[in-house]
Amino acid sequence: MDVYEAVETRRAVRGFTDQPVPREVLERVLAAASRAPSGANLQPWHTYLVTGERLERLKRLAVARASSGDQGDDPEFEMYPPELKSPYQERRREAAEQRYRAFGIPREDRDARQRAVVRNWDCFGAPTALFSYIDRSMGPAQWADLGMYLQTVMLLLRAEGLHSCPQMAWSVYHRTVADVLSPPASLVLFCGLSVGHPDPAAPRYRVGRAPLDQTVTILD
Repeated sequence: MDVYEAVETRRAVRGFTDQPVPREVLERVLAAASRAPSGANLQPWHTYLVTGERLERLKRLAVARASSGDQGDDPEFEMYPPELKSPYQERRREAAEQRYRAFGIPREDRDARQRAVVRNWDCFGAPTALFSYIDRSMGPAQWADLGMYLQTVMLLLRAEGLHSCPQMAWSVYHRTVADVLSPPASLVLFCGLSVGHPDPAAPRYRVGRAPLDQTVTILD
């Protein structure tokens, strides 16, 4: 698979089988991803690879919190600006609508939408998850490095025939994640990344992207 195909076929999968992912494949991906761009070679990412009973325990705890209506822990970073201006607000709204349409959930069915959200903390059934942390002392440029690292991981997973779903939702229950993973207090949880083989029975969709002239300015 060339890099264009990896980019084109990468999508946020929200339905996985329980087929295990070989550890050697994951280690190969993470070793190669360490070559992601990093300003001054700081490599500010800290990744926890979690499978088996430890992941199942984490899923149970997080799903229980989400299902009970628990709104989560005090946020350690701002996911989105509190007031998204145009066109970002419209893009966010349309992405949500595309997702719920794909799963056959009407706008007015709030219970079904909430159940769909709760599936985040079951990793959508994936047998493997990565939890991505960054040191609290890092600044915006290093958070950008973390994003490039995660993109590299996701593209390498595609090269291995795997899929993934990046989930900032895990940061909502960062204390529960910390209870299970025991990271040092100096680290902030940015997101989880569910990894596995897509369930062929799950709805398949891809959120659209803005046309090039909305995001790129070409100067001759």
